[in-house]
Amino acid sequence: MAEQTTSSITVDAPASAVMAVIADFDAYPEWAKGVTVAETRSTYDDGRAEQVFFALDVSPIKDEYTLAYTWDGDREVTWTLVEGKMLRALDGAYELRERDGSTEVTYRLALDVSIPLIGMLKRKGEKILIDTALKGLKKRVESLP
Repeated sequence: MAEQTTSSITVDAPASAVMAVIADFDAYPEWAKGVTVAETRSTYDDGRAEQVFFALDVSPIKDEYTLAYTWDGDREVTWTLVEGKMLRALDGAYELRERDGSTEVTYRLALDVSIPLIGMLKRKGEKILIDTALKGLKKRVESLP
């Protein structure tokens, strides 16, 4: 698999609140920059998403794709690409660690596209996706009552 890009942010909320926002895919277009559609296609018995369809438009990445999710309580969620038009791989994770009433959120992402992209440009795309996801997540979680 390609190199991973990783970044972290601290959110002023417990891990359960952070994971609740991560798991609410239907709301992603409201706060996740570039996500124009997020539709849960299948769920596990506990109600959490198993597969989710996305339409994304964050330069240099514009695609429609489906991800498969694996959940570890409120500690971690990982995903892998099921199918995409431009994307060949999109593997990632949110790892949550509670610290004195706040939660450190680490986002890992590795992507590969079907068109040739210079490594630097691909890493820039990963960094943009991660930064916007973490900042959007933090803002969303901290704005909820």
